[in-house]
Amino acid sequence: MENTASTQNPLERSLELFIDRAELERATDERIKRMGRNAKVHGFRPGKAPLSVLRQQYGEGARHETLSEALRNAFHEAVTAQKLNVVGFPRIEEKAEANSEARLAYSAVFEVYPEFTLGDLSGAKVERPVLEVGVAEVDRAIEIFRKQRVRYAPAERPAAKEDRVVIDFLGKKNGEPFQGGQASEYPFVLGQGMMLPAFENAVEGMKAGEEKTFEMTFPEDYFAKDFAGQPVSFEVKVRQVMAPSLPDVDADFARALGVADGDLTKMRTEIEGNLKREVKKRLEARVQTQVMDALLAANPISVPNVLIEQEVERMMQSAKQDLAARGMKDKDFPVQPAWFAGQARRRVALGLIFAEIVKQEKINANKEQIRALVEEAAQTYEKPQEVVQWYYADPHRLADVEALAVEKNVVDWVLARVTVTEQPIAFDTLMTPPVD
Repeated sequence: MENTASTQNPLERSLELFIDRAELERATDERIKRMGRNAKVHGFRPGKAPLSVLRQQYGEGARHETLSEALRNAFHEAVTAQKLNVVGFPRIEEKAEANSEARLAYSAVFEVYPEFTLGDLSGAKVERPVLEVGVAEVDRAIEIFRKQRVRYAPAERPAAKEDRVVIDFLGKKNGEPFQGGQASEYPFVLGQGMMLPAFENAVEGMKAGEEKTFEMTFPEDYFAKDFAGQPVSFEVKVRQVMAPSLPDVDADFARALGVADGDLTKMRTEIEGNLKREVKKRLEARVQTQVMDALLAANPISVPNVLIEQEVERMMQSAKQDLAARGMKDKDFPVQPAWFAGQARRRVALGLIFAEIVKQEKINANKEQIRALVEEAAQTYEKPQEVVQWYYADPHRLADVEALAVEKNVVDWVLARVTVTEQPIAFDTLMTPPVD
């Protein structure tokens, strides 16, 4: 058996597998005989049909199964002998030109996990954002809650920022409609960044019933590379313009936030507690992002394509579910694998690096850490103890929390090896999701 590496993919390997013809035929006959013990063949009692008849009826299928099993065994023996850590499944093809009277020849092409030594982190720097939650932050959170409960009413005026508009649009490139550039009765709020700035600027100022055709150019860093920096035209018709109306901060507002007696002081106390937990989570997330950047910079590893493809598929399914939840149809905005390739590669690389750190440094999570994370997650619910019991009732749920605890320990391990400086961060900056 021969093992060769691909020059295009450093993780790709190729093995030559040989199957003895005589052994294959013997094993095939044995399989046919086992199948014949319970086979019902016309003209014979069950299990009494001769081998020659069984071969005619079951031979092709039996040989295929036997050959598949022989190839699996040969492949397993080969990779075990060479201590190859295989990713996914091999692509096995017959090499007819190498066949002989005594044996059949096949090639198995597959990928292996990368082998690497963890890189030096001593020169890396991480900026830890700092924010204390006070009265101003609670007030800002209340304004966010008001906007989340905004109501819209039809407006007989031109569309302005914060208005909700419903439009039909058709995009054309070089005079031809392009995929994903068309929708009917599509709603969005001006100024929230759901559409490109040039598109929103063109819609702003239009009234219900008005139509417009305008030119625009996609940004140079647009995620769909075929459109990055390219000029297009859009035909837009505004169906509705609706103005926002925010609720007053009163007892009804407090009850809407879960304060049963409508007490505003109690409402602010609860908001402050929840906000502190959310701020803590977001501060940690920003630090974690920098830690991951440092790990990737210190460990420029090759990544198996098969793992990237699997991650792309997961991300596509998640995106489709998100679009469906927003009322968008897949045919109106078809999800493309290329959109997720870069992010998928990053996720897979980080997963491999994290796994190597966990293995080499023997990092794990103790029961106290897991319990603390469960109780922290439960605090956001009305009956925390029931949530805690829900987690502990299912080992799979608890395993997810354990994985999160291990990830936190890896982050702490990295932070102990890099230079960390603290930097104040504004509330609005922290609460605005960073752009990838």
